[in-house]
Amino acid sequence: MVAKFLPGNRLTLLNSGAEYFPALITAINEARRHVHLESYIFEDDATGRAVAAAMANAARRGVTVRVLVDGFGAREFADRLQPGLVAAGVQAMIYRPEIARFHLRRHRLRRLHRKLVVIDGEIAFVGGINVIDDLNSPHHLPPRYDYAVRVEGPLLAPIQLALHRLWELVLWAKLNRRYRLSRTSYKEPEPRGHQTAAFLVRDNIRHRRDIEEAYLQAIAAAEDDIILANAYFLPGRRFRRALQDAVKRGVQVVIVLQGRVEYRLLHYATQALYGKLLGAGIRIFEYQRSFLHAKVAVIDRHWATVGSSNIDPFSLLLAREANVVVRDEKFASELRHSLRQAMRNGAHELPVDSWKRLPWHSRLLRWGSYNLVRTLVGITGYGGKR
Repeated sequence: MVAKFLPGNRLTLLNSGAEYFPALITAINEARRHVHLESYIFEDDATGRAVAAAMANAARRGVTVRVLVDGFGAREFADRLQPGLVAAGVQAMIYRPEIARFHLRRHRLRRLHRKLVVIDGEIAFVGGINVIDDLNSPHHLPPRYDYAVRVEGPLLAPIQLALHRLWELVLWAKLNRRYRLSRTSYKEPEPRGHQTAAFLVRDNIRHRRDIEEAYLQAIAAAEDDIILANAYFLPGRRFRRALQDAVKRGVQVVIVLQGRVEYRLLHYATQALYGKLLGAGIRIFEYQRSFLHAKVAVIDRHWATVGSSNIDPFSLLLAREANVVVRDEKFASELRHSLRQAMRNGAHELPVDSWKRLPWHSRLLRWGSYNLVRTLVGITGYGGKR
């Protein structure tokens, strides 16, 4: 599906939770009509409680407040935060509650990975930042490196439509009679700026490959440089070939990846690709300063994307994701500058022969991890020739 780009937006890039959460809580505190939030993780910590308190206060003053979280990512939400929110008048539901037994069936792996907020039909937030405290977590010091975008303008229309459609779907699936299935009254968003952007989702019906295709189209059109920053990077053959073809055209391709080990299987599986990527002329930087959770890209200083989708099988084939794609030199330059700064201050570039330097058993471990991930994806029925 072709991305529908809408002009007239004002977009503000927010770097990590230190910028995102104050902006989010301020917007919730100023809400007059409705707040609608989706998150993969909603943790019972200092940040989670602050966001929950802001939503509860909004509900008490008559604002319609809805929150939808993922049943796996926010496993403790139902016990720790949902009761207090519901008591305050917040409408809170869980997408696909996790069950004790683990099944490798594809529907069990279809998680809600989006991070979206719409407030009063006037402000939206789109990005990759979960509701979780990075500032005081001993495992994430310094804070996770990630991005979100504050959106004002016509782009709000497809964002709030996506939120409402999934809310309705979950209501029907749960036969929930507590919350009415009535559409919140939205007014048509007015132009607020001069930036052009599109809102893309990935689901398992009409928009299975929209985000991936947007990446591939932009990579195919690249003339100067490509910078990708991704927490979990395990692209299929089409994506890898597109990057390699860009290098052959003279485009400089840079990938910024997770340097710290968070999930060993995915970490080692990604490293199995290093030899071919480096051999093709792609530069790889590993970010070491903190955990990198960014899902962003800048191409030719005028195309950029920020969102929740990683470049791996779980994001591109299974999860519900959402990205903003921006065609604007100012926004792209700001993101590019931020990424370059992160590369200088928190990452190191891998030498071209780094893969060959690994002992044979380390390479075997990484290829074993890669093949295991591909096997797991194949079991779900989504492997294919990607």
